[in-house]
Amino acid sequence: MKQDYTIPRGALDGVEAFVRVAERRSFRQAAADLDITPSAISQAVRALEARVGVALFTRTTRSVGLTEAGQRFLEQARPAFDAIVSATAAARELGAKPSGLLRLTVPRSVVQIILQPVLASFSARYPDVVVEVVASEELADLARDGFDAGIRMGEFIDPDMVALRLTPPLRLAMLASPDYLARCGHPATPADLANHSCVRIRRSNGTVAPWRVLEADGPHDLAVTGSMIVNDMPTMLSAALGGAGLAQLPAPLAAEQLASGQLVEVLADYAASSPGLFIYFPSRAQVMPKLRAFIDHMKAYAQEALLN
Repeated sequence: MKQDYTIPRGALDGVEAFVRVAERRSFRQAAADLDITPSAISQAVRALEARVGVALFTRTTRSVGLTEAGQRFLEQARPAFDAIVSATAAARELGAKPSGLLRLTVPRSVVQIILQPVLASFSARYPDVVVEVVASEELADLARDGFDAGIRMGEFIDPDMVALRLTPPLRLAMLASPDYLARCGHPATPADLANHSCVRIRRSNGTVAPWRVLEADGPHDLAVTGSMIVNDMPTMLSAALGGAGLAQLPAPLAAEQLASGQLVEVLADYAASSPGLFIYFPSRAQVMPKLRAFIDHMKAYAQEALLN
């Protein structure tokens, strides 16, 4: 049988007044502590006694004492009241300065592109914040799954989210290993991709993403084929390095491999762009100091260093 755990209306009213009077043994001194009138604190205690159904204090013109019922009420109510005060202080502290657990959901590629270089400096600056990074291609429900925020490419963020830009649009480079290009040749136009093995990525909704190319009349989505489908960009990068085929990736993700010659860009004149990376969360009103500090730290890093 389902039990009813609903707190009766007004059940907690007057408890603080009762505890203060019990401590002070004085309505006047308790009223001064709470910055209210003696009449107001007396009314609060009388209302509590009426709900409990028994007198909690013995009152004379000279003193105030606890009845047996009042002593028993104090013994059980005081620890609960202290716990509420402590919980309130803890919650208020989270709202006053960057502290607590900050949970983020990000794709694996984002960890390398933008998180890995900045997490150490953020932790050093905000030692009271514990950052938990859940790297997954799945689009999490932030509220349901207990995340403070997520980081994604702009095209994958729901329109009801608040999204703040972290990077400029990211160039989508088409690249391959020198070994693959020696075996299969260089494509000269996007139409030539039909004759190449292209590593593709399956989105979290189950669809295989097309490649985006920039033609004279603007960007176009192009269906490509190949012998490998992956579910994240780091795996696509590894496949390209291994010579499995051509890959299309945000240029910052492959910057090191391009600079070292492990990968070669092709069709550079046809490279399109993604909207870039955004941090997103449900509501501006729900931004705690820990998240605000992280956003500001991330934006400063991205503007200064990401695409230099």
